[in-house]
Amino acid sequence: MLTNNFAVYGVKILAELARDIVFFPLWWYSKGLVQLLLKLKVFLKNREKSLALLVWIKNIHKPMYGQYDWQGMLISFFMRLFQIIVRGIAMLFWLVVAFVFFWIWVLLPLFVIYEIVYQLI
Repeated sequence: MLTNNFAVYGVKILAELARDIVFFPLWWYSKGLVQLLLKLKVFLKNREKSLALLVWIKNIHKPMYGQYDWQGMLISFFMRLFQIIVRGIAMLFWLVVAFVFFWIWVLLPLFVIYEIVYQLI
């Protein structure tokens, strides 16, 4: 009885494993890729929120600390401009990180297959 159950469940496990191996590339490049893109979108939104880049851009012409004299407005404008440039560079860095991660996701299975074939030859 024990060997019969072992054989039945062993065949089921092997069939499921074979199905997973066959359908893995389909999942990787369809549902998995969509999930990755959604997570990267959330990641970039969170980075933008943490940098508050849009807030700095929206308030570029408003003087800081309520200083409405020309010196305060001039200093505020250039300070905000500097902040926008620095935060824009930081956001560009995170955008490049997300872009690189996307291409790693796309090319990783192809690289693994290439390495397997290279080792077999």
